[in-house]
Amino acid sequence: MNLRRYTLYHNARRCIGCHACEIHCKVNKNLPVGPILCEISCQPLKRVKNIPKTEFLFRSCYHCDDPLCVAACPTGAMKKREDGIVFVDETRCVGCMLCAGACPWHIPQYNPATGKAIKCDLCKDRIDRGLKPACVSKCTTKALELVELRPWGESPG
Repeated sequence: MNLRRYTLYHNARRCIGCHACEIHCKVNKNLPVGPILCEISCQPLKRVKNIPKTEFLFRSCYHCDDPLCVAACPTGAMKKREDGIVFVDETRCVGCMLCAGACPWHIPQYNPATGKAIKCDLCKDRIDRGLKPACVSKCTTKALELVELRPWGESPG
């Protein structure tokens, strides 16, 4: 059985830090102002001919092979699908946030509107319909891509 595995790829050279990805993520997930599922930050990386060079860095859930957030969840609300997408089952989440404490990057966040954990799920509902995640489809410079991970040595197609 050939299961697809996905991740987000961020091309920092194309990113202009417009935050369209964050805005459309919130719109797609009907999120209030406050918790974000990804983060864009401007980082000084080096100096080129005495001019500071900066790039915008994008950080979102890494959908780990063996996610610590899933193991730490006492109610089984944090789950991992066969295609590798890690998500929160809101019907089971009690908002204890042990998932965020277990995640090395503290990706799961507390949503004060629901009292539950929230995190990037790669817009699994959109992927299931053959669409790209909201952040990818609305990226103004095409700096974000949904990439299918393949086992080492396997060629595309």
